[in-house]
Amino acid sequence: MSGGRPPEPLDFIIWNTEDVGVWLDEIGLGVYKQIFKENGINGEYLDNLSTFTTEQILRFIRRCHMKWGDFIVLCKELRNIKVACLKGEQEVRRPWWVPSCLSSVFVKVSKHNRQSRVASLKFDP
Repeated sequence: MSGGRPPEPLDFIIWNTEDVGVWLDEIGLGVYKQIFKENGINGEYLDNLSTFTTEQILRFIRRCHMKWGDFIVLCKELRNIKVACLKGEQEVRRPWWVPSCLSSVFVKVSKHNRQSRVASLKFDP
């Protein structure tokens, strides 16, 4: 998806394992890039992390050989992306397959859909 450039934070739900690796480098957790790739950790998996039980989280941490502090950093960075989506701070770009005459409609609908999706997946206190 990224083609060598950093992935769009707003599109984290559709990140592939390479996009996740680029993002891990950006947030200072690049040491986990290979193990995440080997375990198939993509954006959808990261998105679902907020719904994991304690047992599933511990299994994830063990499987990825993560330090507890690094897991907290990962969760905070995911939360930052979701909050930015809710606030509308992330730019929505028109994909190549959307005709230019529908650009404004696509961006408006896409932004609304993504904000709705993120709002439904907030971390529980």
